[in-house]
Amino acid sequence: MNIPLDHLLLGVPDLDEGIAFVGRLTGVRAVVGGSHPGRGTRNALLALSDRQYLEIIAPDPGQDVVSPLSTLDSPALVQWAARSDDIQALADRLRAAGFDTSGPHPGSRSRPDGRVLTWKTLSLPRTFAPAGIDPIPFFIEWDATSVHPSEDSPLTGELVSVEFHHPDADALRQTFNRIGIDAEVREAETPRLAAAIRTAAGVVTL
Repeated sequence: MNIPLDHLLLGVPDLDEGIAFVGRLTGVRAVVGGSHPGRGTRNALLALSDRQYLEIIAPDPGQDVVSPLSTLDSPALVQWAARSDDIQALADRLRAAGFDTSGPHPGSRSRPDGRVLTWKTLSLPRTFAPAGIDPIPFFIEWDATSVHPSEDSPLTGELVSVEFHHPDADALRQTFNRIGIDAEVREAETPRLAAAIRTAAGVVTL
């Protein structure tokens, strides 16, 4: 699997129910990460091997912002983040290749222990996400002073594979190639991200 994956985002309508859902599958309980101010979401985290992690993300009832995740009926992988060591250089390269990028933008989150994590993100248009499932990643560069969530979240296993299912598989595959990502893309009636994780309870598919 040749994907520069930083983390997977599992969207859930309710965080506590999402934590319980993943716990039943993997046998590991995610730790609450915190809220994203202004985005209307909060999360819980599980570490994967190779400096990767699973983010369970849900609407935050403590914010006035309404998250699109509130329309979910059940847990689903809704997006993923690709890591970058130089996000400004990446932005310049993608713009030179004709992509309409947004960012880099600063981001932050306060952990329950009071420590603040900071990062920068870069996004591309949601061309392939009419159903809310976006196979195109956003890119993230973590601040050198921040603890990566994979370092101190409960370890749930190893990411074995990630597949991208989409009605316009050829166009999606070509876009990945232009970005420089080697991804497994399959034709499907509806967009879907599928990830296989090897856990102590066996291989789990999200």
